[in-house]
Amino acid sequence: MKGLKTGTRPLLWSAAALLLLLSVAVPVVNIVTIMLLVVPFAVLYVILPVGSFAVHVAAVWFAAFVIMGPAALMIGFFFIVPAFVMGELYRRKTAARTVMTGVTLTLLGLFLLELAALSFIFDIQLIGEMGRLIRRNFESLADEGLLPTDVWTPDMTETLIDSMVASLPMALIVISFIYAAFSHWAARRALLKSGVEVPAFRQAKDWMLPRTFVLYYLIVIVLDFLTPEQDGSFLSVVVINLLPLLRFAFTVQAIGFFFFLAAQKKWHRSVPLLLAVPVLLFPPLSLIGVLDVAFPIRKSFVRP
Repeated sequence: MKGLKTGTRPLLWSAAALLLLLSVAVPVVNIVTIMLLVVPFAVLYVILPVGSFAVHVAAVWFAAFVIMGPAALMIGFFFIVPAFVMGELYRRKTAARTVMTGVTLTLLGLFLLELAALSFIFDIQLIGEMGRLIRRNFESLADEGLLPTDVWTPDMTETLIDSMVASLPMALIVISFIYAAFSHWAARRALLKSGVEVPAFRQAKDWMLPRTFVLYYLIVIVLDFLTPEQDGSFLSVVVINLLPLLRFAFTVQAIGFFFFLAAQKKWHRSVPLLLAVPVLLFPPLSLIGVLDVAFPIRKSFVRP
């Protein structure tokens, strides 16, 4: 492909990028469209030379700036960076896991950069504002008699706020991971239709965490027992965030084990999906994933 002589496909993707960027200003609709914003830019980066890609992005940003103002440039920058990382990794034919890692870390870095910018440039303390909002909501509920003051005390509100603030890193990681996974899935399907081969995720039945994750999990559990709850220390914050993240990883591993069983037993594809529901709803069942990683239990199900 040379220059802009690639047919109407790049123009259609640029139009899609512009529409998605503008839709961010539309309440409710933006909840859905914001999940897709990385996709058109990533596709454009792959199907076009770098120079042509820059021209298309500049045209999209200029049109969005004329319609929305400077906010369009800020939003566009946030999504163009992970799109660039994703597109570059696609061009290098890297594994899907590497793409996921790269995009997740990029999004996480952007979130942190955004928090820093809000604090130092705009003097907006997002965490402090979040705490004040929660306090006002609980005070309003108490004033309306919807929150019994003999059951819920101000100290409990402060404990909830401290817990939410301490869990913020985990929340950012999970959001970044989910967004990266969805963007990769959507961009890969779009590129395949454009005739571009993109590495896929490993099938669910082949998912397997490194065995060292079990050791990490045990260490974090021990630290959780030894660390005073909500003491505000760095170690406490690390444990608060790592424990649910590792538990989630082993929950995904358990779901992979169900798909492995389904493949071995020739079960219907709906069976592992149904089995995944209680694991997602009842976190202690993530122990299935821990056992799957720690011990070679799959060998006993493999047909000779």
